[in-house]
Amino acid sequence: MNHFKLLPLLFGLLAGCASAPVQEMSDARQALQAARQAGAEQVVPDAIGGAERLLSEAEKELELGEYRAARIKAVAAKESAIKAREKAEAAQKAH
Repeated sequence: MNHFKLLPLLFGLLAGCASAPVQEMSDARQALQAARQAGAEQVVPDAIGGAERLLSEAEKELELGEYRAARIKAVAAKESAIKAREKAEAAQKAH
C-alpha cells in the first residue's frame, strides 16, 4: 500500500478541523435570537446572559484565530440558548 496516497486525505481532514466555525457561530446566533423571541430575557435572564457571554467569548476566539476554542464556545452558546428558550416557553405555557 502506498502511504503517500493517504497524505492528501490526512491533510484534508486536518484542514477541515482548522477552519473557522462559521456554521456553529451562525447556529448560536440563531438560537439566541429564538430564545429572545420566546421571551427568555424576561423569564430566564441568567440563562440567556450565559449564552450571550459564551457567544461573545466565541467571537473573541474567532478573531484570534483560535478556531477550536471558538467552535466549542459557539456550540455551548447554542445549547445554552436552546435551554433558555425551552425554559421561557415552558414558563409561558404554565401561565
